Amino acid sequence: MFRISARTVLELGSELISSDVIAFYELIKNGFDARTKTGVDIKFNILLRKNDHITLQTEIKKREKPVEALKKEILERTAANALAASLQELEALLASATTHEELTEVFDDAQARLNFITVSDSGSGMSLDDLRRNFLVIGTASRKHAVEEALASGKSETPYLGEKGIGRLSAMRLGERLRVETARPDDTNVNLLDIDWSRFADLDAMLDDIDIDATIGDIKDNSAWSGTRMIISGLSEDWTFRRVKEMAEYDFARLTDPFLDQKTRPRIAIYWNGDRISIPWMSRDLLDQAHARVSGEYVVEEGVPSLRCTLEALDLGFKHPPEIKKMTIPVEDLEAVIIGEHGQIHDQALVSVGPFQFEAHWYNRRRLTAVEAIGDLREVKELQEKWSGILLFRDRFRVFPYGDDDDDWLALDRKALRRSGYTLNKTQFVGRVAISRTGNPALVDQTNREGLRVTPEQHVLLNVMQYVVQNLLGQHLKDVERQYKSQKIDLSDAKTEVTRLEDRAKVALRQLQKLTQGEGKEAVEDLQQTLFEFSDFAARARLRIAQVEEESRQMVEMAGVGLMVEVVAHELARASENALQALDRLYRRPVPQEIRAHIETLRAEMKSISKRVRVLDPLSISGRQRTEIFSLNDLVKDTLEAHETQFLRQNIELKLSLPEKPLRVRAVKGMVIQILENLISNSVYWMSMRAEREPSFKQRISISVHSGPPSIYFEDNGRGIAPENREEVFKPFFSLKEKSKRRGLGLFIAREAAEYHNGKLILDEESNPETGRLHRFILELPDSVIE
Repeated sequence: MFRISARTVLELGSELISSDVIAFYELIKNGFDARTKTGVDIKFNILLRKNDHITLQTEIKKREKPVEALKKEILERTAANALAASLQELEALLASATTHEELTEVFDDAQARLNFITVSDSGSGMSLDDLRRNFLVIGTASRKHAVEEALASGKSETPYLGEKGIGRLSAMRLGERLRVETARPDDTNVNLLDIDWSRFADLDAMLDDIDIDATIGDIKDNSAWSGTRMIISGLSEDWTFRRVKEMAEYDFARLTDPFLDQKTRPRIAIYWNGDRISIPWMSRDLLDQAHARVSGEYVVEEGVPSLRCTLEALDLGFKHPPEIKKMTIPVEDLEAVIIGEHGQIHDQALVSVGPFQFEAHWYNRRRLTAVEAIGDLREVKELQEKWSGILLFRDRFRVFPYGDDDDDWLALDRKALRRSGYTLNKTQFVGRVAISRTGNPALVDQTNREGLRVTPEQHVLLNVMQYVVQNLLGQHLKDVERQYKSQKIDLSDAKTEVTRLEDRAKVALRQLQKLTQGEGKEAVEDLQQTLFEFSDFAARARLRIAQVEEESRQMVEMAGVGLMVEVVAHELARASENALQALDRLYRRPVPQEIRAHIETLRAEMKSISKRVRVLDPLSISGRQRTEIFSLNDLVKDTLEAHETQFLRQNIELKLSLPEKPLRVRAVKGMVIQILENLISNSVYWMSMRAEREPSFKQRISISVHSGPPSIYFEDNGRGIAPENREEVFKPFFSLKEKSKRRGLGLFIAREAAEYHNGKLILDEESNPETGRLHRFILELPDSVIE
């Protein structure tokens, strides 16, 4: 059987209660859990600063000044507004001291007893038995049982905010001594408990050696009174009026949800030597000054999750009307946005995370102005900065550390640092996310209160909010800018990704060269030549990108080449790594038949990459701009042939319907290929999303070419697109893919390429009866291109 040393309690408290704010927060929650009728009061009774006590004790020990002179100096250092009773007791103690030794002793005693913090509530209170069976049991399960019963019964509210049974250790963080005065309504006397935490510091003492017990105190002053007073003395910190005021204005103001109506917010009152320090509330006038905002809710109805958002661009610094957009992200798209193609967590986490609400108000701090209800410009800026951050609240109470100055839980600053131009920083936001214990039972605090435990549900909450703020709101603001103000497209991320993938392929090639001998060398040389061709193409593409960066039409072409280079880089890296694995297996199993099979696999991979690079030739900038006569039938077949290995590997069935007579057109060949490549890439991704979740699903792409007017119909049986996003998918940077694959430029560039030929690329409005979503793209060229 384990035995526990007494000092373990001190270690436990220091680990779990990480700051003074957390300590007060835990004590405050205890008051509300006791169903306090008048809120929670925190009273600082500070007679003499701790720093002054240390300084004066040093002077006393020097014995350079007379005892009476030192007494006078002590009294001169006391707080001007100190409680009269405390001051009188200090004077009496000092009067009893006649030597330096006695003065040292009484001064230490006064400092320990006469400086104290009282946290009180008017709740149900505790009986003598409650103190013994619950308060003195660290980790007591009584509240945990009650919370679990509420969750099991489907109640809408939890009976308690706290349930771990460790909140009482918060008092230890604040001071060495704790006195608990408490009573229930039917108690005649006050029930008392005194704890000296310093006793637990004995290195040799075991926990059961520390004898602590509750006792019955005096008769209650008011027979009807119930509640609890926790009196903490022997204070650990140097408490000053300025420090408490700053905590009230920032930390205590954010302990409860500031977005609630002032009348419904849980009442917390702070006093300094009897004088109340106001805890500010957030003026709605500040929210009315926001330049943009997003609000909404994540809902789970009958086991099906969806995300509903309202996006508002109100004043972005140029002339535009207020642009308000409402959108819903259904479960099919949430699975892609949050979980991804081969997600590390299960789709069920989208349900088990539970419902939550959010709002985030964005401010361009350079465009803030004076507000009559708030003050001048300086006051408005200070107020916005004071409330900045997107905070997380559970049942109206704060979940730390989300939204603190040094917390960037939505990665807004990290993302902004990697971007140029239009960015969203965390200090520009004032916002909140609201969860509940019963609605979100899987979102549980870490024991040390430093955030939520890392769970699949925590992943969903975090990624939903990042997507809402970074992508949906950011995209909406960019859309408004593009509509009313010229806007460039930033491809720095795509170019960086191309370089990374090219480097990855080179590393794999070097490893292959070390492993291969004999027949395998020829295959590796083929791969090396392919890599050289690709590297040369990529270098020329980058050079051309730099040359045309300032012109809008060429900018679109540049983006198209950049995306195609990235696609081919993925294929090249994947093929080389697969070849490496094949050769590794070959050397472990030196059977002639297997050698031939693995070499054949390697050669097939090389062949696929070679075809992809050859297809790229018409996609070069000069190729894209050159109009030529070609067979649309042959172009479609050649493009699909380059994907033959990929389709075979992923079990994708291809249905191709071509007219008997070749359809010859005059167009820019590279642009048509660009359109097809983008549609194929998207189809492969979304069909893979469905196949990952439906084992019996058979992937299928259907392509047909028509004349009069010349058209290409492209359809797959993947996840499809929500009807409300029929036009959204063609906007630059709009994407519903997972974070690592979220570009949002492909369809925008494809439509631009179609319009270059006076044609059009549309998403057919006819929905699929099975999914209720849109699956068919139509590329239609004008009759004038027919030869």
